[in-house]
Amino acid sequence: MELVELKASLRAETGNGPARTLRREGKLPVVLYGPDTENTKLSVSAHDLQNIIKKSKGSQLLVNLVVENGGQANHSVMLKELQVHPVTRFPIHADFYAISMDRKIHVTVPVTTTGLSKGVEEGGILQVVRRELEAYCYPNKIPDSVIVDVTDMEIGDSVHIEDIEVEGVEFPAEVNFTVVTVSVPHREELPEEGEEELEEGLEAGEEGEESAAGEEEEPEE
Repeated sequence: MELVELKASLRAETGNGPARTLRREGKLPVVLYGPDTENTKLSVSAHDLQNIIKKSKGSQLLVNLVVENGGQANHSVMLKELQVHPVTRFPIHADFYAISMDRKIHVTVPVTTTGLSKGVEEGGILQVVRRELEAYCYPNKIPDSVIVDVTDMEIGDSVHIEDIEVEGVEFPAEVNFTVVTVSVPHREELPEEGEEELEEGLEAGEEGEESAAGEEEEPEE
């Protein structure tokens, strides 16, 4: 996964007033933190961050945060949280988590399927039981998604977490849970044979009564 560059500036003032001023200027107040990084208050271009998010293909956004004032410094970071306005949906604050490119991290990756299942062609139902998976890997090995090929899956088949392999990625799990399955289609309940014969007999009896009622004797002259 490629790191996209995003320029940032140190900010001295904090609080709601200075934050509103930044937003009016098209900037976004952000916080940088991490296990080996002191909490740092920064600001970034809201427009630049939105463009990076829109162009991002994966579920995780990795950024090379370039702090331009106070002595230039580069930080490899992950977008940890993005707060948006409840009405306008415009970003109002962001948290960046400092990472090390040579240290594995825990991330969440979406599950996608490819292919047309044999079981689905036979009337089965494809079910993605887990839409996301926890992955443990180096930042540059984070997959955009975990792709499961369902082409050879028949009705009753399942793919479990231990069946999934992605180079350079571990999937920590205490149990071998199901990720994707092709289930048996729901069948409509049909009347039992005895009930069917009874219904046919009732229908025949009703028809006979109707016929008898319709046949009247000719009056004598």
